[in-house]
Amino acid sequence: MDYNDASDVRGRCEKIVSALDMKHVDLSRVAFMRSKGTSTRNTVARCHGLSRVMQIGMNIKAFYVIEVITELFDRLGEEEQTKVLIHELMHIPKNFGGGFRHHDYVCRKEVDKMYKIFKERTNSPIESKWFGF
Repeated sequence: MDYNDASDVRGRCEKIVSALDMKHVDLSRVAFMRSKGTSTRNTVARCHGLSRVMQIGMNIKAFYVIEVITELFDRLGEEEQTKVLIHELMHIPKNFGGGFRHHDYVCRKEVDKMYKIFKERTNSPIESKWFGF
């Protein structure tokens, strides 16, 4: 597998985090990667966290990586890509401690609700100027 920086994904996630007021997501401690060459057929993106024991052992703070799988993510339309990114960001818990929010919370219903809020906030004329759209 090949991994590359995904600055385009970072830019989109910066807008999502801002629009959805996800203040707990410290983007300075989140990396965005694009992977290529996986054999997965169903996974479009992943959120990776650094476990608490690794944080202590390495003497560093929590850190997350959001990985998009090029072969699948890039085929999606803009709306579905945005929903995927919202989904992955929702896995990051409010305490930003290295753990994950599970699929009992991060589900289609909640992602759709967040996407609707995102669209409302980024499509209004005042917000559009603010976010540079």
